Amino acid sequence: RKEYVDLYVNYVFNKSVQKPFEDFMQGFLRGCPARNWKMFFPEELQVLLQGYTTFDWHLLEKNVKYSQYEKLDQTIRNFWTVFHKLPEEKKKMFLVFLSGSDRITGYGLECFRFCITDPQLDNPDEFCPYASTCSLILFLPR
Repeated sequence: RKEYVDLYVNYVFNKSVQKPFEDFMQGFLRGCPARNWKMFFPEELQVLLQGYTTFDWHLLEKNVKYSQYEKLDQTIRNFWTVFHKLPEEKKKMFLVFLSGSDRITGYGLECFRFCITDPQLDNPDEFCPYASTCSLILFLPR
């Protein structure tokens, strides 16, 4: 039984995907030659390709720009108070809502900037916040 299980696992995880992986690797290396990747340590390459997955959320707050708001406006203070009380998973969900990804590029949060703006709606209580993922703008009604 053990030999059967070992053979089955080897087939599922190695043999069955060998040809598609080789095809992918060939195409990937055509566009991104291996010599260019050798300068990175594995951890650095992972961050470069996948982005950061852990964050200093206070740095995120520090880097925000405001339009039609001031940093000390009550709406903004309420937003950050609630945001910082969220569990880590929900904060990452906010990143997805804002940017389309739960990760930050390899440059890190130091270079990640987004804007919070007031959409200046007639009845702001009737609207939910919305985002422009391409522009990294959070439209936050008062």
